[in-house]
Amino acid sequence: MDTTLRLFGAGGIMMIPLLICSIFALAVVIEKLYALRARKVIAPAVVELAGSLRTNEDMTALAGVCRRIDTPFARVIRTGLENADLPRAENVELIQSAARHEVGTLERGLTILEIITGISPLLGLLGTVLGMFHVFSVIVESGVGEASTLSGGISEALLTTIVGLFIAIPSLVAHSYFSKRVDDLALEIERHASSLVRKLYAARPQARAAWAEKKEVAG
Repeated sequence: MDTTLRLFGAGGIMMIPLLICSIFALAVVIEKLYALRARKVIAPAVVELAGSLRTNEDMTALAGVCRRIDTPFARVIRTGLENADLPRAENVELIQSAARHEVGTLERGLTILEIITGISPLLGLLGTVLGMFHVFSVIVESGVGEASTLSGGISEALLTTIVGLFIAIPSLVAHSYFSKRVDDLALEIERHASSLVRKLYAARPQARAAWAEKKEVAG
């Protein structure tokens, strides 16, 4: 701990924004590790019911599960069910709009990681430049007689660049991983939503009409 505090103090004023960047990056990584779990986004119970959709009773059961679970995928499916009385093209458009909104929710926080990846090395470089400026100021005042003092000052000046890269590299890896994870989940949501539309409009029109009438009564 003492060594960490000493290094933090040696890095100068730019260690403060670098510390803030590291805290934000860690918070986003922890949140995304929780939020982007497959079961958190695409609940198996919803997938199972959507895959066996046949009758008006199935639609009612699926709508109830979607309201109870309320995951991003469940909200997309619920949009399709609530608009089952509309023409297929209109319902597909509404489902796609809901899916885009949910994908945007899943991507929330990734912009922070992207910004941290970009600015952390720059903050580190700025800290190094400020540190070197201080070293050269010492040279102007005292000359170059104390080599150990100068080398120590230079190493401290380079500290912020090291810390900036140490923050940026894991942030870049995390951003790439979570972006790929969101893309995979979006494709999975699209696949299940397309299957729902096919089953929904393959059902007898009477079943969809009965579901629409029941929905209006419940509303």
